[in-house]
Amino acid sequence: MPELYELTIAEARERLDRGEITSVQLTEALLDRIAAVENQVRAFLAISDDLAIEQARAADARRAAGGPSSPLDGVPLAIKDVITTAGLTTTCGSKILENFVPPYDATAVARLKDAGAVLLGKTNCDEFAMGSSTERSAFFPTHNPWDLARVPGGSSGGSAAAVAAGEALGALGTDTGGSIRQPASLCGVTGLKPTYGRVSRYGLVAFGSSLDQIGPFARTARDCALILGAIAGADPRDSTAAPQPVPDYAAALSGDVRGLRVGVPKEYFVDGIEPGVEAAVRAALDVLRDGGAEVVEVSLPHTKYALPVYYIIAPAEASANLARYDGVRYGVKQPGDSYWDELERTRGAGFGAEVRRRIMLGTYALSAGYYDAYYRRAQQVRTLIRRDFTEAFEQVDIIAAPTAPTVAFKIGEKTDDPLAMYLEDVCTLPVNLAGMPGLVVPCGFSSELPVGLQLIGRPFGEATLLRAGDAYQRVTDWHTRRPALAPDA
Repeated sequence: MPELYELTIAEARERLDRGEITSVQLTEALLDRIAAVENQVRAFLAISDDLAIEQARAADARRAAGGPSSPLDGVPLAIKDVITTAGLTTTCGSKILENFVPPYDATAVARLKDAGAVLLGKTNCDEFAMGSSTERSAFFPTHNPWDLARVPGGSSGGSAAAVAAGEALGALGTDTGGSIRQPASLCGVTGLKPTYGRVSRYGLVAFGSSLDQIGPFARTARDCALILGAIAGADPRDSTAAPQPVPDYAAALSGDVRGLRVGVPKEYFVDGIEPGVEAAVRAALDVLRDGGAEVVEVSLPHTKYALPVYYIIAPAEASANLARYDGVRYGVKQPGDSYWDELERTRGAGFGAEVRRRIMLGTYALSAGYYDAYYRRAQQVRTLIRRDFTEAFEQVDIIAAPTAPTVAFKIGEKTDDPLAMYLEDVCTLPVNLAGMPGLVVPCGFSSELPVGLQLIGRPFGEATLLRAGDAYQRVTDWHTRRPALAPDA
């Protein structure tokens, strides 16, 4: 019998419904696990013990009263700290928002609360979600539970590590260029980046407004389906949230991939991909083929331009979005001799090196004389990248590829080499530029570290992705593996 903190969300709900456990017992087990391993993993920036127990008691009361119950009622989850939570600090991993407490919940958080979820706390991340390792948090790096000397990926590394370490049954992250999928791969958990517009961005602190999307981490595709079903849908407070109906994602999990056409883009097996990563991904493709899927090669010829295009568009949007942090309305304020001096001091002290780097890159790309040469040209190439996907999906139902070219690297290994860090997202960036959904499922190990298979779908095709991921997990056990993380003495 697994420990309570090792359960999937679906398993926990079954035991809750049968009356074998209570939500309070489940929540206490997660809080005990956090107390036992958090000093090693450092996944959380804030832990909301009292709130979690209060919400768990309310869930138990609802269940005892026999009222309607959602699939997440009484289930303990964690929230990435770039998503606003009323009454709980939302720092974005930055000194400039170190003590900021929002007066409102993000729509995704409000919907989780409406579904009865228990909120354990806020997870660590790269500052303003700008990074691929969670080393760029202004407070401390998060450690990969599989090897504490290595990174968990980023920028949602705290959420991925919390799920991998058994500190949460699921979590919300955000994905601007791979920030759910890459840490899911490096931490051996399942992660879903929904279609742009599938989940409201209201209350998500903006990094790249045309790229950002909130999505779930969990142990299984089924669990991700349950979380997505709770948070997806139109929102009058976010004009980019699509008015598409929300299907029953869990009901689509047939366990069958027969007849599914799976495209494999040759451009994603890039120079520098670790042999063990490629071997694990190709073995996963064989599993899908054995299950009745048809695996064919496709081409996404403009993939090679995704990295430079992303690092023009995303910093440009970040430059505009972060202009609001002036130390006047909220956040840290540094006194100065004049408004401009105060502004310069506040941003100099409040923003870390990577955020400053991206603001400068973005400001340059948007400046007079360079806008057409850089930003406008990047948007034109972005259209070509999206067109590649559209043409590929005329031939196939989903696309399968590596998630990251490497397994988790050592903490400090790439912090002095921004380009090497940016290359970690080379396989995930095109999906954000095209606005497509992407699912990552654990598919093996290389050098005893997790590898993830990335599945990419048509816009609003999450149900097909989750069906394929669930079918793969029914015949493999990679998602059941747990890191050997000993509790603190």
